[in-house]
Amino acid sequence: MGQKVNPIGFRTTVKKDWSSRWYANKRDYGTLLHEDLTIRKIIKQRLQFAAVPRVNIERASNRIRVTI
Repeated sequence: MGQKVNPIGFRTTVKKDWSSRWYANKRDYGTLLHEDLTIRKIIKQRLQFAAVPRVNIERASNRIRVTI
């Protein structure tokens, strides 16, 4: 029996980069993750026919950079 490995997590350091780059405390993690998911959902809805392959989100202390 083989072990099942998530292919995205397995290739992240080799071929792919993370789709979100930020660090949060345990207290803020859920809120920031929910914000990221909301941002991605809104962008995919508004640019539905634009064939956007990837949305990258980077956070600094109080700034957000969204790369489409």
